Amino acid sequence: MNPVIEVKGLSKVFKVYEKKKGIVNILQNLIFPRCKEIVAVNNLDFTINKGEIVGYIGPNGAGKSTTIKMLTGVLVPSAGKLTVCDSIPYKNRIKNAMKIGVVFGQKSQLWWDVPVIESYRLLKELYKIDDRQFEKNLSLYSEILDIKNLMHTPVRQLSLGQRMRCDLAASLFHDPEVLFLDEPTIGLDVGVKEKLRAFIKEINAEKKITVILTTHDMKDVEELCSRIIIINNGEKIYDGDLNTVKKKYISHRILKVEFGNNISSLHIPCLEIIREEDNIKWFRFDHRKNSVADIIKNLFTQYSIIDFATTDPGIEEVVKKIC
Repeated sequence: MNPVIEVKGLSKVFKVYEKKKGIVNILQNLIFPRCKEIVAVNNLDFTINKGEIVGYIGPNGAGKSTTIKMLTGVLVPSAGKLTVCDSIPYKNRIKNAMKIGVVFGQKSQLWWDVPVIESYRLLKELYKIDDRQFEKNLSLYSEILDIKNLMHTPVRQLSLGQRMRCDLAASLFHDPEVLFLDEPTIGLDVGVKEKLRAFIKEINAEKKITVILTTHDMKDVEELCSRIIIINNGEKIYDGDLNTVKKKYISHRILKVEFGNNISSLHIPCLEIIREEDNIKWFRFDHRKNSVADIIKNLFTQYSIIDFATTDPGIEEVVKKIC
């Protein structure tokens, strides 16, 4: 299978000028400027195949945004090779733009003072989308994203959740092969987040659009991505299956138990209480040493249990441990 995105030895180094403070050093700063190099991305290698949804994650300053900017053709790499849909992004910016869609959570590609539909018509002309394709996609995305009643509203009057739904539609009218999502659910309430996640799953399944997701909301990653790439200090430190890395780096699970009456003390050594709320308690336990079945059986023999549930710690704990 030919990869949609191929990255080999990709690096990006920024030069930052250092200025000495004080009036005496003004002339020296002009004539003999000093600079230092900051390595934002260092020798990255990865491939992404058609139809994958990949979480590209890491702490702040890890190099995620710099990588995305190189993949979208905004930045030129300092070293290495990359191709997106068989073209080099920074050398073929127009061709690359026709094959990708981009959504930045903090920035809109819609025109601020005009109605949403007018922004869509402008994008239609920019991307040279034919009438049939435009009307088909407009109807499809308006229905799925529930934005029919927003078409004649100026973008500046939309809520953040409404604007994000409209931005998602805008990024897909030209039927891109790859969709880059940078913090697509930032600042949104739980209900809107769920709608956007469901939409991303649907267009990925129906149109086989490859999705690259960067986010600090690990719920997005866990619900959408089967594969993750973790970077830190500009270097790749993990690339693989989400569940595999959780099993490797997470030794404990969380057990939530609702007791029939208030329990003042427990006599199960393997359970560590991490939270309490009335008759509900949350416990941490090492799942590699203790089976869930044995723990539950032990609890039922000693206490009155109304309900229980087990969960895995979030992927954010994995990132913290690796980084």
